[in-house]
Amino acid sequence: EVEEQTEHVLNKLDEILNNVCETIDEVIKVREFADRLVFGTVRMKERIDEMISLKAEHWRLPRMAMVDRNVLRLAVYEFLEEETPKTVVISEALETARRFSGYEAAQFVNGLLDAIKNELERQSSPAEIPSENEDEETSQKIHQNS
Repeated sequence: EVEEQTEHVLNKLDEILNNVCETIDEVIKVREFADRLVFGTVRMKERIDEMISLKAEHWRLPRMAMVDRNVLRLAVYEFLEEETPKTVVISEALETARRFSGYEAAQFVNGLLDAIKNELERQSSPAEIPSENEDEETSQKIHQNS
């Protein structure tokens, strides 16, 4: 009976230690991600601010609420440098803006992030495929110059 209780206690301790280790691993991953976001955003602040400013019609960055401005910066950094789907980034940014700045702020953040996302997608879309006529014209010019 004592051996069974001892074994039971040891099994429980092993289970607890495994859970603690898993939790620590998750905390470390979250911390590394947060560090990457913050330091990356600071490193790319000029470029990010320029992107926000281009889409923020009638709003200068200094006029924006500090929370809104920094939520936007973090999200734009994540658009540029992380593999997180842009829709997930926007959703997280809206949740943060709503929680710390209010409903209207979330709408403002949503509009800007959507415009920036669309611009990035437009810039990264493949070039238009030339029509058959354009291919023929190019081919003729190449042969004429040979």
